[in-house]
Amino acid sequence: MARGFTKPVVVPAALLFGTLLTILLALVQAVQIPLGALPEDSLRLAAVPVWHFMHVLGGATFGILGPIQFGRVLARRFGRLHRVMGRVFVAAGAMISLSSLGLLWRFPDTYSVAMNSGRLLFGIALGVALAIAMQAIRKRDFTRHRNWMIRAYAIGIGATAVTMVFFPIYVITGEPPMGLVADVVFLGSWAACVVFAEGLVRRI
Repeated sequence: MARGFTKPVVVPAALLFGTLLTILLALVQAVQIPLGALPEDSLRLAAVPVWHFMHVLGGATFGILGPIQFGRVLARRFGRLHRVMGRVFVAAGAMISLSSLGLLWRFPDTYSVAMNSGRLLFGIALGVALAIAMQAIRKRDFTRHRNWMIRAYAIGIGATAVTMVFFPIYVITGEPPMGLVADVVFLGSWAACVVFAEGLVRRI
């Protein structure tokens, strides 16, 4: 598994493919807000357009730049571009972290206690992981920097894992998972993404 993920083309392609659906759905919502076309279950977002647009912009940038940044070709042959894009990537991750906490603060009763606890935990963890990664690169500790960037990316795209499970269920049944099933799917999908990244860090 580790050897496959070290190939220059495999990493960007696999990660980008996995994040496209979430990015597209988020962009559709961002367009629906000014058009007043949000579905009933998302109308609350119209009350906090700034937080939502911040979350969408950060998420889309994070999701697109991440696969490119983790491709070894860019880091090895275009080091300066890698560093510039890395700063943008970190800024996008910070936007995700702050906006996710902002949305949680504005809508504390939208989801269950378990989901809100997970959102709080992952929102804070993303900021912490990015901070550790930046501290590592300042000390020229490239291995530690890479490892924490991988962890930060896994946390940041955890919503993608959730979407990839929730969306097919929504399409088939006409409604998203509810109750305990939703809690298990939500937390399990996000945790699986983080566990996979941790396994990757320990293998490469």
